[in-house]
Amino acid sequence: MLFVAPLAAIVAVVFLVPLGVLVHMSFQDWPLLGGPEPNGLDNYADIAGNELFLGAIGFTLLYTAIITVVIFGVSFVLVAVSNSGRRGARFYRTAFFLPYVVGTAAAALIWFASVNDQNGIANVVLQGLGLTDGPFGFLSTPGKALFTVVTLVVWKFIGFQVLVLLVGLQSIPAQLYEAAAIDGASTWQRLRHITFPLLRPTLALLLILSITGSLLAFDQFMVLTKGGPDNSTITVMFAVYDTAFQQFDLGKAAALSVVLLAALVILNAMQFRFLREKDG
Repeated sequence: MLFVAPLAAIVAVVFLVPLGVLVHMSFQDWPLLGGPEPNGLDNYADIAGNELFLGAIGFTLLYTAIITVVIFGVSFVLVAVSNSGRRGARFYRTAFFLPYVVGTAAAALIWFASVNDQNGIANVVLQGLGLTDGPFGFLSTPGKALFTVVTLVVWKFIGFQVLVLLVGLQSIPAQLYEAAAIDGASTWQRLRHITFPLLRPTLALLLILSITGSLLAFDQFMVLTKGGPDNSTITVMFAVYDTAFQQFDLGKAAALSVVLLAALVILNAMQFRFLREKDG
C-alpha cells in the first residue's frame, strides 16, 4: 500500500476529483458568468434536442471510421518499407516518426499555412503542375475540409503507428518464418498464420488508441476548420467546447462530457472483452 499510495494520490488529484466535479456540474444550471443552481436531470434531457451535438456524433463516427481505415492501410505499406533490410530503412523510420513529435495544434497551423488560398504552398504546387487554374479551396466545402483534416492526421500520427507495428513485427521469432518456409508455406499463409495472430495484441492496442483518439478529436478541427464550413466539421468534443465557451453553459457541457465518457468506457470495455475472448 505504501508503494501504491503516491500513484493513487496522483490519480485521485488529476482524475477522480475533477471527474467528481464534472458529474456535480452536470446536474447544475451553471452559466459561465454566474452562480450554479441545481436543475436535476434537465441537462441530460436536453441532449435529445441538441442538434449540434447529435450532428457532431454522426460526423465524428464518419471521421473515426475513415481515419482508422486509412491510417492502418498506409501504416502497413510504410512498415513494409521501413522493416526491410535495404539501405536507408533507418532513415525512413526516422522520417515517418518526426511529424509525431509536433504538437497537434502546431501541426494544424502548419497545414493551414500550407493550404490557405492566398499563399499556401499546396495551391502553388498544384497550379505549377497545371492541375488547377486557381486556388483549390482545401477548406471551402465539407468534403474538401474533411479530406484536408484526414491528410493532416495521417501525416501527424502515422509515425507512431509504424513504430509500434515495427516493434511488434520484430518481436516475432524469425525461426517461425523459417520453419514455415521449409514446410512450403506461401507469403499469404505466413501472414495469416504467423504474423497476424502474433500481432493481434499490438493491432488491438493501436485500434483502441485510434478509435479513442478520433472520437476525442478537437485540436485539428479547432485550428484548421473552426467547425466549418456551415458546421459540417464539428466533432463531439468541439460541440462540448461550443456549449461551454460559446453558449456559456457549463452545466450542459458537463452533461455532454459525462455522456461521452460513458460511451468511451463502454466501447473500450467491449473491445477488451472481445480481445480476451479471441485470446482464449
